[in-house]
Amino acid sequence: MKAIRITLLTSLLCISSTSFAHGDEEHEAKGPVKKEQTDWGIAGNAKAAKRTIEIKMMDTMRFSPDQISVKKGETVKLVLKNEGQMLHEFVLGTKKELDEHAALMVKFPNMEHSEPYMTHVPVGKSKEIIWTFNRAGTFDFACLIAGHYQAGMKGQITVAAK
Repeated sequence: MKAIRITLLTSLLCISSTSFAHGDEEHEAKGPVKKEQTDWGIAGNAKAAKRTIEIKMMDTMRFSPDQISVKKGETVKLVLKNEGQMLHEFVLGTKKELDEHAALMVKFPNMEHSEPYMTHVPVGKSKEIIWTFNRAGTFDFACLIAGHYQAGMKGQITVAAK
């Protein structure tokens, strides 16, 4: 029992100490958004967004909602609201891409990001991602700050064919 408590405490300390590795500084790219096709879509134009989806980020290492449905070709404004007391991030991708990125984040917790499908959201703040889901399928999103993804901070987006 004592070994379990020590392991749990060590894990929690690890998660809590690495959670702040990014700091509160901004990591997003400055200047025009790179419009590059990915397997899960492409950066969209704000004027084309007909729907807004608010996603809450919580220190329970969960997103709410964690399941989203959109239609192929739909441009959506994702409003990411950090309701916790620590920095969180939002990254769209495939499970494979997110798994690989999460592994890198554990090794390099200060790694900077500048892609239009990811953003850091400081405590009490909101950020937006405008995204066009132009490919049908099931895609993922996650917080890849070291320890957060491993604790279950992830969700899925289902893009239905028209």
